[in-house]
Amino acid sequence: MKVILLQDVKSHGKKDQIVEISDGYARNFILPKKLGVEATPKNLNDLKLKKAHEAKVAAENLAAAKELAEKLKDSIVTVTMKVGEGGRTFGSISSKEVAEEAKKQLKLDIDKKKIVIKDPIKSLGNFIVGVKLHPEVTAELTVKVIEA
Repeated sequence: MKVILLQDVKSHGKKDQIVEISDGYARNFILPKKLGVEATPKNLNDLKLKKAHEAKVAAENLAAAKELAEKLKDSIVTVTMKVGEGGRTFGSISSKEVAEEAKKQLKLDIDKKKIVIKDPIKSLGNFIVGVKLHPEVTAELTVKVIEA
């Protein structure tokens, strides 16, 4: 019997796969536990439409991420830092602070977990920070650190 899996089934297949399994296993285990549905023409069409919708949503998310990356490329976020005698700084700038300032200054809601700071920012000046917007899109944001 051909079955469309609704969840991953160990040793048979992953979600949304069409698999051939024995009639008894399908009737007694897969169908009653709602792990899959029979591969009728209607269910196959539903699966096709679902995959097409997922592809469309993924393409829209990628386009939105690329658009946001273009905005961020030319943007500068200014962050203040306490400075002591001789220009020595106290602490470092974290991704949380960069995200908060981006929200205030650029009115863009960027998740702090998506901001990638390779080396800790512990001095004044301009720094390039990566922002992982999508698995395929990484933007660069300029962070300007000034004295408080």
